[in-house]
Amino acid sequence: MGYSDFAFSIEGRDRWTSARAGIILTPHGEVKTPVFMPVGTQGVVKTLSHRELEDVGVPMMLSNTYHLYLRPGPEIVGRAGGLHKFIGWDRPILTDSGGYQIFSMATLNRVTEEGVTFQSHLDGSHHLFTPEKVMEIQHTLGADIVMPLDECVAYPTNHEYARQSSELTIRWAERCRVRFESLKAQNPDGSRAALFGIVQGSVYPNLREESAKRLVTMDFAGYAIGGLSVGEPKTAMYEVLWATLPLLPEDKPRYLMGLGYPEDLVDCVALGVDMFDCVIPTRNGRNGQVFTSKGRLVLKNARYAEDFSPIDPQCGCYACRNYSRAYIRHLFQVGETLALRLASLHNIHFFQGLMHQMREAIMEGSFEDWRESFKSAFRQHESLE
Repeated sequence: MGYSDFAFSIEGRDRWTSARAGIILTPHGEVKTPVFMPVGTQGVVKTLSHRELEDVGVPMMLSNTYHLYLRPGPEIVGRAGGLHKFIGWDRPILTDSGGYQIFSMATLNRVTEEGVTFQSHLDGSHHLFTPEKVMEIQHTLGADIVMPLDECVAYPTNHEYARQSSELTIRWAERCRVRFESLKAQNPDGSRAALFGIVQGSVYPNLREESAKRLVTMDFAGYAIGGLSVGEPKTAMYEVLWATLPLLPEDKPRYLMGLGYPEDLVDCVALGVDMFDCVIPTRNGRNGQVFTSKGRLVLKNARYAEDFSPIDPQCGCYACRNYSRAYIRHLFQVGETLALRLASLHNIHFFQGLMHQMREAIMEGSFEDWRESFKSAFRQHESLE
């Protein structure tokens, strides 16, 4: 099924912004952009079945190389026939490289030119991720889009450290590209994965510009912007995007890693971003926060104890069709797992619907009007929580 190779085409553009609607072709089918990928760290989006993801229109998920390397191990996944067969998901998968874990588990690792030596958070064992090894692991996993090893630096970081880190990420990217191509050459009828480059440079626009320009010369299949949403002010994030996005090829997908609040997704699509991933829909859902057409609300709050309306009257997801805010709040109060599932399912449905609405608005030439209308409506709950 699907396509033998990776390709990207743009189907529509907005007149007033840089928003665009496209299609990514992968070996496991097509993905319409803009796209939001739920995070299935261990090969599963927490609390939800793959059938539920398919039912709400999820076209693609993200899984984590670091965690799958530790458990169950790439050898087991390989013997199962690859990650798609192992987890029973026949739609596209993107695997990240473990670079974010370098950032989030900084006390357990050491970064050198060779790669990252880290201590497992599970049993304390020591491991080395080199750029080459990360490519080999992802080759065994068999994802449709794979990411090179990179260093995601903490915020704040001084300019000199950010420069050194960005330079290291660029050198790692070249090593990843060489190993990726050699693996494909060894098995020309096997892997059809696409390798993206990752732009780093912390909050310094000049470093981001240099990183983007050098990565573009390596001719990756797509380009990601990493190292944002790590505590920096929103103004700094947008400065980085304004400096970086115009330097990336128009004919290749642009992926902003780790961004997940709806209003930010909308604004970043306006800047020309095509792909997103984040844990926010499911993590926040498990904590009782849901997203609606009128903004966020926290179902655990007492104000919903006798609110018998659905989470969002404009939503057609399973949770909204069948249950009330009061009932789901009750489930949270008594510790029932169903509460986590319903809130997560609703949020995933909301995010997929948001992507669909943006795509339609771009194709119709009305994106900027739609954006203003969405953001105005989305603020309505903010003052109530």
